[in-house]
Amino acid sequence: MTPKAKNSNEALIELFLDMVAAERGGAKNTLAAYARDLADFSAALASEASGQRGHSISARAELGRAKAGIHPTSVAQTSIISASTDDLRAYLGSLGKRGFAASSVARRLSAIRQLYRFLYAEGRRGDDPSAVIEGPKRGRALPKVLSIADVDRLLAQARADMSRADQPMAEQLRAARLNCLIEVLYATGLRVSELVALPKSAANRNARMLTVRGKGNKERLVPLNEAAKLAMRDYLALLAEAGRHQQTQWLFPSFGEAGHLTRQHFARDLKELAVAAGLRADRVSPHVLRHAFASHLLHNGADLRVVQTLLGHSDISTTQIYTHVLEERLKSLVRDLHPLGEE
Repeated sequence: MTPKAKNSNEALIELFLDMVAAERGGAKNTLAAYARDLADFSAALASEASGQRGHSISARAELGRAKAGIHPTSVAQTSIISASTDDLRAYLGSLGKRGFAASSVARRLSAIRQLYRFLYAEGRRGDDPSAVIEGPKRGRALPKVLSIADVDRLLAQARADMSRADQPMAEQLRAARLNCLIEVLYATGLRVSELVALPKSAANRNARMLTVRGKGNKERLVPLNEAAKLAMRDYLALLAEAGRHQQTQWLFPSFGEAGHLTRQHFARDLKELAVAAGLRADRVSPHVLRHAFASHLLHNGADLRVVQTLLGHSDISTTQIYTHVLEERLKSLVRDLHPLGEE
């Protein structure tokens, strides 16, 4: 096998991904997303160098490289190590022509920025060509949220399916697992990847809190309510009855490669349950239930910082997508409690 050149695009991307995995504890899905985005960026730079992106873009890029002290004779083609700010702008502009949404362009730019910050810190480049690039203007969509009544309907349907005595053990176990998943998710607001990968020890009979390992390998504690603990006990009792309790370390075992239930499998089961409960399938997903957990807490008076901690957000700005709930609550308080409020 031919060894990779030290500054080849492939080698630089691999070096960056190794850093994200080792120093930031990047999850497999995070690493895969970075790899896809940066591989596309690398391929686009190579296509620009081969003249497939038009003379006007190439001319601007050459001027930018010249200003950065990178001369045409010093590189065989445009690469990550030689790209200028104009090369990056040209790439981001091409994404719009390819039909990428503003949010997708912003994600690509984020990956590129992190790559160049890393290369600059490592001394692989003497500048950061991404530093002056502004992200695309985009409105932040409000999260889809189920009402408390909608969640009650989902849970009632899940319990009814679990309580049917005429079904085979496999179907009863599947219904109990889905009821347990929903109860725990709505009680804790876990990310779906955190939920499906819970260890069996999470169902400890006396546990009042769950220890969750989230993004960046960070641990946090989330409280468990009685409904969630009862759902776990009922589900584990059926798991033991089916003879699978001692065969796995996972709370939600599966015969797949990961050893536990996949996010996709849970999402499919949840949508089927939503239809049975009279809800639209496109309005219900594991992530929507996580939003419901946060929104319902805020609506009932929880502090935004507390919700940030429970959700595992490292930055309060991420949690602020829920401020529309706070705004409505404040309006309601003023209307109901202010002496001059509406009569």
